[in-house]
Amino acid sequence: MVYIRRAAVFLLLAAASCAASASGVAVQVSDSAGNPLPDTVVYVEAESGAALPKPLKSAEIEQKGLKFIPLVTVVQVGSRIDFPNNDRVRHHIYSFSPAHKFDQKLYSGTSASPQIFDKAGVVVLGCNIHDKMVAYIRVVETPYYGKTDAAGVVRIDVPASGKYVLKVWHYNMAGGQPQEQPLALKAGDALATATFRLALKPPAAEAAL
Repeated sequence: MVYIRRAAVFLLLAAASCAASASGVAVQVSDSAGNPLPDTVVYVEAESGAALPKPLKSAEIEQKGLKFIPLVTVVQVGSRIDFPNNDRVRHHIYSFSPAHKFDQKLYSGTSASPQIFDKAGVVVLGCNIHDKMVAYIRVVETPYYGKTDAAGVVRIDVPASGKYVLKVWHYNMAGGQPQEQPLALKAGDALATATFRLALKPPAAEAAL
């Protein structure tokens, strides 16, 4: 575990040193014990609340091995997500989340209609047939976003100078609300760096005690 932590720090510093002329931020996220936290959504919003570009990117959440893959997806408001079922059994996927409610009846292959996510927030996916299947979608207002890797590291490129707010969110974080830090970027400066430590919810069994 110590090796993983050192590797994460090395990756963070390497990202900064290799992009001295770029504008953006390299972020390291860990849990309260200092362990790298993968699948954390990291995004950058304008401090002023100004409108940001919308180069929408479509995404795909696959059903395979009785799982949603990937577990966590992040998209900008207005983006489309496809839900191909590559299992040998049919699935009935749904979400009751206020940010995007939908119900896709039993299907296989690619017959499910793509969904357009037009409201910011968290969308939790489930399957009416397989209760253990779950996935999370974070819908954000900004095109500047990413997701941490196995080392808990992600780099977000931001082309314009200015004052921003850096936010991080994990599907299992205590409280459920993103943590944030102010972020000032200037073209030509070295890549900024930031670190976050997130407190996670206790395991379900422990929480029930």
